[in-house]
Amino acid sequence: MSNIYEYIKMAIHNIMANKGRSFLTMLGIIIGIASVIAIVSIGEGTKNQMNSEINDIGGGQIAVYCSDDAIADQVWIEPEDIDAVRELDGVEGVNVSDSYTGETVTGKGDFNLTVTGEAQDAKLVDNASVKYGSYFGQKEIEEGKNVCVISDADAKRLFGTDDVVGMTLDITCYDLTKTFRICGVTTQKENGTFVSYTYDGMPVTINVPYTAMDDFTGSSGEFYQIIVQADKSLDSQAVADKIINLLERRHQCAGDEYFQVQSFQDVMKSMNQMLGMVTAFISFVAGISLLVGGIGVMNIMLVSVTERPREIGTRKALGAKNSAIRMQFIVESVIICLIGGLIGIVVGMSLGYAGAALLKFPARPSLQAILIAVGFSMAIGVFFGYYPANKR
Repeated sequence: MSNIYEYIKMAIHNIMANKGRSFLTMLGIIIGIASVIAIVSIGEGTKNQMNSEINDIGGGQIAVYCSDDAIADQVWIEPEDIDAVRELDGVEGVNVSDSYTGETVTGKGDFNLTVTGEAQDAKLVDNASVKYGSYFGQKEIEEGKNVCVISDADAKRLFGTDDVVGMTLDITCYDLTKTFRICGVTTQKENGTFVSYTYDGMPVTINVPYTAMDDFTGSSGEFYQIIVQADKSLDSQAVADKIINLLERRHQCAGDEYFQVQSFQDVMKSMNQMLGMVTAFISFVAGISLLVGGIGVMNIMLVSVTERPREIGTRKALGAKNSAIRMQFIVESVIICLIGGLIGIVVGMSLGYAGAALLKFPARPSLQAILIAVGFSMAIGVFFGYYPANKR
C-alpha cells in the first residue's frame, strides 16, 4: 500500500513538472468522455421530454380495430360492444373517433374541415379542457343532435373570436349540408418541444356526435376502430387482452384474430428503442476519440520512458525490481487518464445542460455513463501505459 502511495506521489510530481504536455495528453480523453457524457445527457433528456409529451396526449390509450379478415367477413365493432367495453375493469372511457372530410363557409372565408364523429366519452379520451359551454354527452348521442365542439384556435380562424357557443356552422360533407350548433369550445393545447398540435393550412377540426353523421354517411352504427382510455396506472397490455377477449366472446370469433390492438405504450416503447439506438451509435462514434486519446497517452509515456533513463537506472541500482518500475509508469498513465476523465465528465455534463437548455428541456445525466466513463479512463491508462512501461 505504501508503494502505491509513493507511485502516486511520483506520478503527480511528474505530471505537475510537465503541465502543458500532460494537459495535451489528457485532451483526447477529455474530448472523448465529454462527448459521450453530453450526448447521453441530451439523449436521455430528449427521451424523457418526448415521453412526457406523448403521455400527456395519449397515455393509457389503446386503439382497438378490425382486421382485414373481419372487414372481409363484415364483422364490425357495434354500439353495444362499446357499452360492454366501457364496463370492463381498468377502462375509464371509450371513443369511436371516425373522421370525414368536409367544408364550410363563414364570414372569414372558405375552410376545409375534418369532421370527427365521437362517442359520449370524447372529452375524457381526448383529454379536452372545455373553455366555453360544454361537451356533448349521452343524450346528444342518442338523439343524434346536430351539435359540435371546436377548439378556441379554430374558432378564431372561423369567426375571429373564440366565444362562439350558440353560433351555428353549415357543414357540407358528401354533397349534403347540415347546420350544427356550437355547444362547446375547448382550449387549444400548447405545442411541445416534440409534439406540434397545429400548423398553417391545417383543416379545421369539428367534433360531433357520431350519430349526427348518419345522414352524411348512411352509417348503421358500425365502427372500424374505437379508442379506449385505460387507467394509466395499469398495464395497457393486460387491459387490451381483456378487451379482445370480450369482443371475441360477443362476436363468437375466438381464434379468428378479427380484432387487433395498438397501445400508446407500444408506440412509446418503439420510439424509445429507436432513440436509444441512435444515441448509442452517436456515443460510439464519439467514443472513438477515446481510442485516439489512449494512443496519445501511450506515445507520451514512451517519450517519458526515453527521457528518464537516469531515474530508471538509479532506481534499479538501489534495488528496484522491473515490476516496480513498470508499476510506476502504469500508475502515472492511469492518473493522467483519470484526471482527464474527471475533467471530461465535468465538461460533458456542462455541455449536456447547456444543450438541453437551448432545446428547452431538462438534461438527464446518466450515472451509468459517468461510472463507465471513469472506469474506461482507468482501463485506457492501464492498457496504453503497460507497453511503454515494458520499454523501461
